[in-house]
Amino acid sequence: MTDAALPHVFDATAARFEEEVIRRSMETPVLVDFWATWCGPCKSLGPILEKLAADYHGAFVLAKVDVDKEQELAAAFQIRSVPTVMLVKGGQLVDGFPGALPEGQLREFLKHHGIEPAAAPEETAAPEAAPPVDPHAEVMRLRKAIEAAPDQDELKLDLALALLQTGGAVEAERLLDALPANLATDDRTVKARARLGFAALLQDAPPAETLAAAIAADPGDLRARHLLGVRQLVAGDAEAGLAQFIEMLRRDRAYGDGLARKSLIDAFRVVEDEDLVGRVRRQMSALLLV
Repeated sequence: MTDAALPHVFDATAARFEEEVIRRSMETPVLVDFWATWCGPCKSLGPILEKLAADYHGAFVLAKVDVDKEQELAAAFQIRSVPTVMLVKGGQLVDGFPGALPEGQLREFLKHHGIEPAAAPEETAAPEAAPPVDPHAEVMRLRKAIEAAPDQDELKLDLALALLQTGGAVEAERLLDALPANLATDDRTVKARARLGFAALLQDAPPAETLAAAIAADPGDLRARHLLGVRQLVAGDAEAGLAQFIEMLRRDRAYGDGLARKSLIDAFRVVEDEDLVGRVRRQMSALLLV
């Protein structure tokens, strides 16, 4: 009847009653529920007692005694009807009652004997997420790694990807062009070349801060929105970049001969977060169908 999901509830037996109930009650009060499978009121009382045991977080434990299986215990406690509940505290039987009581009266019974809910145990803290990698530091690390292993073409692809996040599009393109055939068709290479298309749009473009200021001054400045979205996308902040393109589409879907829609479609080829792409695709479709 009890399992790991009910850590403060257990089935009591005559063989272990001294240890599990009497001795245990020296430290933690034990509520003993005498019940039977054929007993109707037991079926309503039992779940309430188990709920209280969980709610009180170990302030007391609940011992379940099936009187048909444990007739010796039932006789020792002179159980004449079920359900009957007994409270064992400090190694002594201190109180009890026959019949099923509602939850409120059960709480009052426990309170009368100084039993109050304990604080819930603190959940194990989730491990802290690793801090985001600084793309500039990653470029430096990869340059040193390539110096140590110049024949490792995988490292050169990694460097090209890192350079695309720091604005080094020209060097990134040169590295991609020099990759061997087996890496030229790698998914990361294909995505990197798509990023290069966006990076090419940023030649002579204002920095992100200037573009953000322009949008703050005029939210309808769609050119600034487009360039900021491209900058954010190239820098690795796909969600922010896609949000700029969606806002362009929301404000004027015809701007720049459908520039927002084209930018979104191109971005979907670059962004690796499938959930994000799916969510933004639905937003785009909803706006285009309006």
